[in-house]
Amino acid sequence: MKYLFLLIFTALFFINDSVAQIPRKAPSEMDRSGFVVLTEAVPDVIVEVRYYSTYNFVGTRIDGYEEPVLLITKEAAKALLAVSNDVKSMGYRLKVYDAYRPARAVAHFVRWAKDADTTMKRAFYPNLNKGLLFKQDYIATKSGHSRGSTVDLTLFDMKTGKEVDMGGSFDMLDPSSHGSYVGNLTKEQKANRNILRQAMLRHGFKSLYSEWWHYTLRNEPYPNTYFDFPVRFR
Repeated sequence: MKYLFLLIFTALFFINDSVAQIPRKAPSEMDRSGFVVLTEAVPDVIVEVRYYSTYNFVGTRIDGYEEPVLLITKEAAKALLAVSNDVKSMGYRLKVYDAYRPARAVAHFVRWAKDADTTMKRAFYPNLNKGLLFKQDYIATKSGHSRGSTVDLTLFDMKTGKEVDMGGSFDMLDPSSHGSYVGNLTKEQKANRNILRQAMLRHGFKSLYSEWWHYTLRNEPYPNTYFDFPVRFR
């Protein structure tokens, strides 16, 4: 009986060890089960889905944005809720322009970057030659947004009822949008950028050097998957 017990224990050990070594199956590019609607998970946020509208650097609605909603991974939503509560105690709300971005939307940006259209140049890249967008990292063939845990956002002042002055607007393709840019920013503008930055860093996000509004969850759940399901409520 003693030997029978040892045999069973040994067999179970090897079975469990083998199962533990089986790698987790990567989620399908069209699997949205790990995502939530941003406004449902973080009720205090304000959203302006720029890529569902025509007011963006391309000038048309972007492929994959089928409804005026933002999606985000459950893990990033939880962290962003903590950020929202944090800045709310200081008199602000978060205003979010983009979160999950389908791979097809990124492909739309790439096609646009290669064509001759400059309709929105004055509003979004007045100081930049469109031909330099790839070279200067403003457009890329892949985006961290497609992994689902990246957000583009700013602060909204509850007292004034306006966006906080960051010394530049969302999606301004210009060196003045860099996180390290000081240039001709006022003390107030520098301080405002820092308030957002520090709140995001405190709750597990990391910044992107070229965009003051862009943050990615450090421990993102899908670091190697670029999803392509469309942006819609359900």
